[in-house]
Amino acid sequence: MTRLVSTLSLLLFLSLLAAPAAADHHKKKGFTNLVQGNTLKGWWGQGTKNPVSYLSLPADKLAEMKKKSLDNIKQHWKVEDGVVINDGKGLYLTTDKNYGDFEFLIDYKTVAKADSGIYLRGVPQVQIWDYTKEGGKWKIGADKGSGGLWNNSKGAPGKDPLVLADKPFGQWNRFRIVMTGSHVTIWLNDKLVVDHAVLENYFDRKGGLPAKGPIQLQTHGGEISWRNILIREIGKEESANILRAGGAAKFFGKKSSADANPSNDEGYTTIFNGKDFAGWKGPTQNYEVTAEGTLKCKKGKGGTIYTVDTFDDFSVRFEFKLPPGGNNGLAIRYPGSGDTAYAGMCELQVLDNTAKKYAKLDPRQYHGSVYGQWPAKRGHLKKPGEWNQQEVTVKGHHIKVTLNGTVILDKDISTIKEFMAKPEKFKGRLRTSGHFGFAGHSDPVEFRNVRIKRLK
Repeated sequence: MTRLVSTLSLLLFLSLLAAPAAADHHKKKGFTNLVQGNTLKGWWGQGTKNPVSYLSLPADKLAEMKKKSLDNIKQHWKVEDGVVINDGKGLYLTTDKNYGDFEFLIDYKTVAKADSGIYLRGVPQVQIWDYTKEGGKWKIGADKGSGGLWNNSKGAPGKDPLVLADKPFGQWNRFRIVMTGSHVTIWLNDKLVVDHAVLENYFDRKGGLPAKGPIQLQTHGGEISWRNILIREIGKEESANILRAGGAAKFFGKKSSADANPSNDEGYTTIFNGKDFAGWKGPTQNYEVTAEGTLKCKKGKGGTIYTVDTFDDFSVRFEFKLPPGGNNGLAIRYPGSGDTAYAGMCELQVLDNTAKKYAKLDPRQYHGSVYGQWPAKRGHLKKPGEWNQQEVTVKGHHIKVTLNGTVILDKDISTIKEFMAKPEKFKGRLRTSGHFGFAGHSDPVEFRNVRIKRLK
């Protein structure tokens, strides 16, 4: 009897060792299992194709495309005991549902010389490949391991994983991927391999990522198995906190939400204290400090208020909230007088793009645009009444604008040749120094957590 009990105990122990290593994922709150039973319901097939091209299709046309793809999926994909297996051929397994910000968990196991990946919002890719010398791809970065954003530009953050974290062939690997805006943080086998890097849009390098898109599991010449495929959609407040903290690794590593206070950003200095206009000049009487500690333009008032200090190259981070139809602007390298859109380096628009009264504006007048000079990508503003996060980096004549984690403008304005008005009107656009400020246009737009860092 004792021997039988010992044998049963040993079998139980061995069965636990053989159980899926990521089974604990299923207990995580808020996660949805993307594979139910032994079916691929909720998935269709697509290749490497700009998601905008099919997401913009009429509903009936998209449904027809999805239905036609299923024959190919059935030929090359199957599910056995909750494990999704691909033979190395065919279309990529693609979620029916499109996702914006999310936390994605997945295990995979592949074979020697295989090459695969995970597309986020339909954009390639989180790389999976043979990291050994025998795999034959060390010349293109395989020696650094899997998990990098391989389609990013050479030398760009995230292209190469921070550490080699792959397990030997035959063993399961586990990814944890957090995406907020255009920023991606990736852990492979519990090791941080990508830390809050921007995923470049393979299909449109200058256009930024789509706000939503599918998850795709790429097949690329070698058998690959997947299991424990789980996703949790990240809400607006959590997404904002992750961005404010400087990425998912920092956010989830904090002991409390207070540790993610934006004033803790390394190298950034708060320039609006939430109490009064100390450190600011201009028509401050046209603005107010609210009971919540925000800076707000008074309704029917305006003008440009600006910092006492001047800045050459800098990065500024802040949050803003637009009322319906709200209009304001950022004064960049403002000389202290005149219209910053023309006398300063520029005015970066702060605008409710959804307002009907703005439906027919010049593209160079919408939110994030260099007013009258260069348009920003639209589609990443939150609804009026909700707080947005923005970062603006100014180096020389180059301006980069990141809105809610997505790059919406990245331009050297000295190269612009066509303007909304006569070029000579933009007298200050090549300024290399000036004040930072807010250019009010009679609407109660609010700002908070305004902090700046000198870059030289």
